[in-house]
Amino acid sequence: MTSIESDLRTLWGATHRIAHTWGRLGRFIKRIMPSGLYARALLIIIAPMVILQSVIAFVFMERHWNSVTQKLSSGVVADIAALIEVYNNYPQDNEQRQLRRIAQEKLGLVVDFLPETELPPPGPKPFFSLLDQALSVELRKQIRRPFWIDTVGRSALVEIRIKLDNRVMRVFAPRNAAYASNSGIFLVWMVGTSLVLLTVAILFLRNQIRPILRLADAAEAFGKGRDLPNYRPRGAREVRRAAVAFLEMKSRIERAIEQRTAMLAGVSHDLRTILTRFKLELALLGEGPEIDAMRKDVDEMARMLEAYLAFARGDMGEQSAPTDMAAFLQDLKTDAERTGHRASVEFQGQPIVTVKPAAFKRCLANLVSNAARHAPSIAIRGQRDHRWLTITVDDDGPGIPAIMREEVFKPFLRLDNARNQNTGGTGLGLAIARDIARSHGGDIILGDSPMGGLRATVRVPI
Repeated sequence: MTSIESDLRTLWGATHRIAHTWGRLGRFIKRIMPSGLYARALLIIIAPMVILQSVIAFVFMERHWNSVTQKLSSGVVADIAALIEVYNNYPQDNEQRQLRRIAQEKLGLVVDFLPETELPPPGPKPFFSLLDQALSVELRKQIRRPFWIDTVGRSALVEIRIKLDNRVMRVFAPRNAAYASNSGIFLVWMVGTSLVLLTVAILFLRNQIRPILRLADAAEAFGKGRDLPNYRPRGAREVRRAAVAFLEMKSRIERAIEQRTAMLAGVSHDLRTILTRFKLELALLGEGPEIDAMRKDVDEMARMLEAYLAFARGDMGEQSAPTDMAAFLQDLKTDAERTGHRASVEFQGQPIVTVKPAAFKRCLANLVSNAARHAPSIAIRGQRDHRWLTITVDDDGPGIPAIMREEVFKPFLRLDNARNQNTGGTGLGLAIARDIARSHGGDIILGDSPMGGLRATVRVPI
């Protein structure tokens, strides 16, 4: 039983190591792989093309060229062997004029006989030379005499020396007679064809990816409350289907917003009519402590109604427009100072940003008024870079505990234990502000302020 448990533990450990290694390999491949659809599609096309061409080049060059070179070298060596037979069997031609003439005219070889009796020392062998290998094999198989070859010295000729009885036979053979030398043409055709196919693939993929990018831009613009003009479904069938589905969804959302707008307008009109009657009736009743209390209740109901309607209405119906953020922040500073608060404002970067002006101002005003209710000093700072608009509102009030900074964005929630209890309000200010920021594609984050209170950071894409 102990041996079985030991084997199981060993097997489990090996499986765990394999899984860990495989997971690390997968994460590494995922990290180095491109993330865009365009790059991935190109990789899907290029990788099989490179692998296929590598296999074809290996098979063709290693098999076909090797076979052709071997046969050509065998033919040259057979011609040399025939010349050696003639030299040995017909010694009456002392100067071998006829032998040299036959070799040059009939076989295309230049032959002469050297008085030396020894071959030169072996020279450097070329690396991966099919010709050198094929000639060596054929000379050993057909002639069976000591030989020396030089396939490097002269680019167009191959020199072969063979040791005879008392002399050395030297042969110059054309390189193309012993070697299939069309590798350059093959590589040029292969690379040229690949470049043409790759160019066609890039152009085709670009036309296929562009409708997807247009769909993404349209969805992003709609999410930010903007409209992408002249957008129409284009591209492949699947992309057109997704674009049509997006346009239908956009139409349904716009119809729902229009219906909610009409409903809220009716509710607002009816409730305001009733509150106006209450105010008139209270004005006719005269003065008194009870009447003053009822007037305060009616005023509070009117403020609550406006807050509820603002939260339900959001920023629907308003179009985005270029807006001067520096002027916006300056107006907020002026409003805060008018209520007796110390305020400062600072803005860095290009101030013109495309937002929904009224809605975005309501978002920032809610943050500033929230700070003004709980702190005597407020600092407003804005910054714009090439991607984001960031606005921070700092105060020196009591702040909000870190564990409750997400809870305060819930509608109708008031943290009376964390902030002043005698501030009024409906608990919708931060909820409305975050809803507006998210409708612009951004968000609001709460944190610690360097002034000792709360920092509210609005960050939206430009």
